[in-house]
Amino acid sequence: MPESKNPHIEHFVAPVDETPVAAVDAVRVSAKKQNLWTEAWSDMRRRPMFWISAAIILLVAVVSLFPTLFTQVDPRNCVLSLSNQGPTAGHPLGFNRQGCDNYSRMIHGTSTSVSVGLIVILLTFVIGMVMGAFAGYFGGFVDTILSRIGDIFFSIPYILAGIVVMSVLSAHRNIFVISLAIGGFAWPATARILRAEIFRVKSSDYVMASEALGLSGQKTLWRHVMPNSIAPVIVVTTLSLSGAIVAEAVLSFLGVGLPPAQFISWGNDISVAQSDLRTAPQNLIYPSIALSVTVLAFIMLGEVVRDALDPKARAQR
Repeated sequence: MPESKNPHIEHFVAPVDETPVAAVDAVRVSAKKQNLWTEAWSDMRRRPMFWISAAIILLVAVVSLFPTLFTQVDPRNCVLSLSNQGPTAGHPLGFNRQGCDNYSRMIHGTSTSVSVGLIVILLTFVIGMVMGAFAGYFGGFVDTILSRIGDIFFSIPYILAGIVVMSVLSAHRNIFVISLAIGGFAWPATARILRAEIFRVKSSDYVMASEALGLSGQKTLWRHVMPNSIAPVIVVTTLSLSGAIVAEAVLSFLGVGLPPAQFISWGNDISVAQSDLRTAPQNLIYPSIALSVTVLAFIMLGEVVRDALDPKARAQR
């Protein structure tokens, strides 16, 4: 008989006791499950920028909530004889043109700027989340209507809109009115980002499984789609907080923001100090530094959060 074209070849097989297959393939049941948020937190806490920005933001929050812990001087107690005087005992940053303590005004102005920023972010987050969620999930006619509304507001710069609104409501200028003037026109960016993310998420298997099980569209949206689409919105919200604080300072600097007689803010102090730039530059420098450091801290935190929530950015580091 002819020889077989596929002759039998003996293979060496290692003994079972020398090949711990069970140990290699064993499933670690006790291992902690990882998800996007735990991985993001694990990444953020290893970065020095996160701790630096978090420390600055924590300090700003404490100052805005408890200003009397840092100064006992009344920021409205002004003595004209001390106009543009330098630092003295108990007044480390000197006095402004009206004879008010610069350090006390910088401390008390923190609460005003931070309050406006938080209210603006709350408005943009709520309005942008509702508009973007319904536009992205339901699509069709709903998406067309909501997207066109967003385009109208997106075409109007919120700084310009804030100037117009505050000029019209000049008799009612307060923290809530200026927050509404800014936040009412700053939400389209949040809505656009959430809409795009929902378009990506809603075609996932778990969304189709939820719909197949008979869960209503709204329940599917808020239980499954939104939790998996909210990460980019958190990043945008963190970055937008710095923009809201700057917007309040700009409106106050232009004279259409908060009334200087009623509210102490960094923007008002910068506006008053611009005429004394050559004779007393410290009156402009100190509130400008406070504004810049606060804004920089929120920008740094937003950058860290963005990188931590992006798997591609984590893989590149």
